[in-house]
Amino acid sequence: MKYILYLLFCSLLSCTMNTRDTYPRYRDFLKERALVADVISLDTALFRYPFRVAVTDSVAVVLDLHNADHYLHAFTYPQWRHIVSFGKRGNGPEELLSAETFQFDSPDSLWVLDANRMQITRWEINRLDKSAERLDEVTLDKQLIRVLDFHKTADGFIVPDYSGEYRYHLLNGKGDVIQSAGIIPTERKQVQSPALAQAWRSFIDYNPHRNTLALATQLGEVLEIVTLDNDTGRVLYGPNGEPAFQASEGEGIPVGIMGFSDIQMTDKYIYTVFHGRTFREIGKNMQNEDGGRFIYVFDLEGKPVVKYTLNRAIYGVCVNEETNTIIATDVNSDEPLVRLLLPVDH
Repeated sequence: MKYILYLLFCSLLSCTMNTRDTYPRYRDFLKERALVADVISLDTALFRYPFRVAVTDSVAVVLDLHNADHYLHAFTYPQWRHIVSFGKRGNGPEELLSAETFQFDSPDSLWVLDANRMQITRWEINRLDKSAERLDEVTLDKQLIRVLDFHKTADGFIVPDYSGEYRYHLLNGKGDVIQSAGIIPTERKQVQSPALAQAWRSFIDYNPHRNTLALATQLGEVLEIVTLDNDTGRVLYGPNGEPAFQASEGEGIPVGIMGFSDIQMTDKYIYTVFHGRTFREIGKNMQNEDGGRFIYVFDLEGKPVVKYTLNRAIYGVCVNEETNTIIATDVNSDEPLVRLLLPVDH
């Protein structure tokens, strides 16, 4: 009974804690358009839950979160012929316990985050030999709470903070924390805590030319843009507001909406995949599709530019502005990779 009263209290509190709007809101986009996804034909069936995709030079890599054998799969691009599957799932010293995300800078610099081992490993893909070799591994600082996202920088890495004390950490090339900064931009009168940090889990991307970090919340609808030179930037709330949750035994239980599932920042725009469905709706229909049917595009100051509505749900994206093409993953389909062509004037 006390537990039920506690949850009721948290629910009521979450509805009444807002005092005023601290951060600016966006409501409408300058343009709204529809996009139709074209299926990419593959020469092999490999995927169970294709979460992320990236293309560099003539190689494309897909991260499959639930693959029984390997987490990562390399293909020729744009032919999409299978090269090699690597990042074997397992407990061995050269295997991965998990693979949350990856960054693909060049065929000899593919970085993979293993949250369970708290390691980031570097791989080299050899297209001619159809092989992938593990070259380096970086053990993350023991003071960090289980890291779920990262980005490579010239000097090391950026990772989010999950303690609630900061918003992000800068690491050196050995994985040691060298700087911690930022706070969770909540408008509610809440103590910065691990439960709040869980609810505010965000997907990140980094623009090295501007030394700028962008974050998009997995719950709710909040976009953050941080200039790392001086730890300043913008926080923008969308119509669904900040992540909603109930605190229970030190953890944050989501009660609002699924927000963003991927973010990519170019030298022109910030692209995000947005879901926008409530957990109540998701819970009522267990066969509900997984993913978002919207791509929100913002300029580098966070101003909303274009809202694209898609004919199918997607999860991860790889944007090429030179060809006006987006490669995306669809976890609901037996044909899980699709291509979206952007209007030239978007």
